[in-house]
Order: sequence, then structure tokens, then C-alpha cells
Amino acid sequence: MLLLLLALDSSAEAQELNARVLINREQVSNTKSGVFEALEKQVTQFLNERSWTSLKFREQERIQCSFNITISTYSETDNSFQASLLVASSRPVWGSNYTTTLWNYNDKDFSFNFQEFDQLEWRPEQVDNNLTAMLAYWAYFLIGLDLDSMSPMGGTQILQMALDVCNNAESLGSEGWKAFSDTKNRFALINDYLDGSMEKFRQLHYDYYRKGLDQMSENTEQARTAIAESMTLLKEAQEDKSLSMLPQIFTDIKRDELVSIFSGHGSSEEREALYDIFFKINPSQSQYWEKLKQ
Repeated sequence: MLLLLLALDSSAEAQELNARVLINREQVSNTKSGVFEALEKQVTQFLNERSWTSLKFREQERIQCSFNITISTYSETDNSFQASLLVASSRPVWGSNYTTTLWNYNDKDFSFNFQEFDQLEWRPEQVDNNLTAMLAYWAYFLIGLDLDSMSPMGGTQILQMALDVCNNAESLGSEGWKAFSDTKNRFALINDYLDGSMEKFRQLHYDYYRKGLDQMSENTEQARTAIAESMTLLKEAQEDKSLSMLPQIFTDIKRDELVSIFSGHGSSEEREALYDIFFKINPSQSQYWEKLKQ
């Protein structure tokens, strides 16, 4: 009986990601569909059938994410692709049917080579393929971000693996990997996220999700207060590393949710303070922040 229970428990373990992959080829015409279908299948298997860490996830714990690849050009001559990748992830909010977005980002610097019968493999110690490097980087990034939302700095080890991919992929000569060349490329995002001056930003993720959203069903006002307090960490993180794009990206992702949480709730002073934080970080979304004053 014990052996049977152990076997059942083992079978319940699963890989970390449950990724939905979509290949958009509308910009590419007069090309056979086989290579695009093969690409979608290979990317799906690469992300979902691999154990990216030594952690054990049950099926219901897998991270819900999407990888939408839009092909802009494709050459049958050398099997080269120019594309962009819209990568997103979400997590359930405890005690509710609500799902909250953790990450949503359009990575536009994406070029790779792929043939219809290629098999995608990943060797962290030998990064020689821009497609697999790109997918591995974002797999580690999403897993690390999810872990940070569950425990303080919980994703450090996995996020370091994403940084390792950047360092090893720089020799490929493809866009997006080069250190200190762009404030929004892959290196900049993960390097800023792991920078000691951005620890408050990482703590924000735990406070916002675990102390805030996850407690909404039990004590709404206390949870809302915790979220409001976590925004102070966002403000301080932006002040500590003013060139980082992470606070702006966070407010882009969470703007609707933040307005929903605070609009018409709390004191006018509290909402005015939140407005000031959000507007300073992301003035381009001012039409959303104005709703906090209503």
C-alpha cells in the first residue's frame, strides 16, 4: 500500500509550466504551413515537457503562461525567422476564482533559425541556439517571478539561471542579450530584477500578492491596506534605481487591477498618494490614474 501511495504521489508531479503557444504567420505569405506547425509543436513540447528546475510541481500548480510568436519574415533559403514574442503569465488568487497577471511583455528582438524536422534541445552549459536560449530565458524568468510572489525572494536561484542564459547567449551575437546596451532588453530586465538596489521591488511582489490579493476573500480592507503599503516599496524601488524599466512595466501590467482595487475605496488622501506614485512612474497611463480620484 505504501509503494502504491508513493507511486501515485510521484505520478502527480508535473513540470513547472503549462504554456500555450501560438505562432502567428499572417505577415508571411506564399509559404507552406508545415514549418510553422512544426515550430509550434516543438516550442510547446520544449516548454511543457521539460523540468526546468529541481522543484516539484503538481499538475494544478503549473504556471499558466502564453508564448505568442508573431513571424514578420521567413526565408526558406536559410531557414531564418524574424519575429516578436509576446510572453505572459498569471497565477490564481487564493480563495477566489480570480486569476491575476504576473507578467506581460513584448520581446521584439527575436531572430532564429528553424527547419521543419528540427528537434529543440537545451544544454545550459552550451548555449548555441537563439531560439532555445530565448525560450529558456523566459521559462526561468516566469518561474522565478511566480516563486517571488509566493515567498520573499523565493525565485532567486531560478532568476539567476535566467541571468546565466543572458551571459552565455551574448556570444550568439543576436539582439537582446548584450549587457548594458538597452534599458529594456533581456539582460537589463533580469539584471535590474536581481540588483540589490531593487530588493524592495522584489519584496513588493510578495506583499502585493500574498499579503494583498491572496487575503482579499478573508479580509478585504486589510488586504487593500497591504497592497497600498506595498506601493510604497514600488515608489522607493523607482527612486533607488531610476533608470530601471521594471516599475513602469509593473504599472503597465497592473493598471486595471490597481484602479479596480482602489477606485472609490479608502480615503481621498490615500488615493491621492497612490495617484502621485503611479503618475510619477508611468505618466503615459494618466487616464487610468485619474480614475483613482473619482
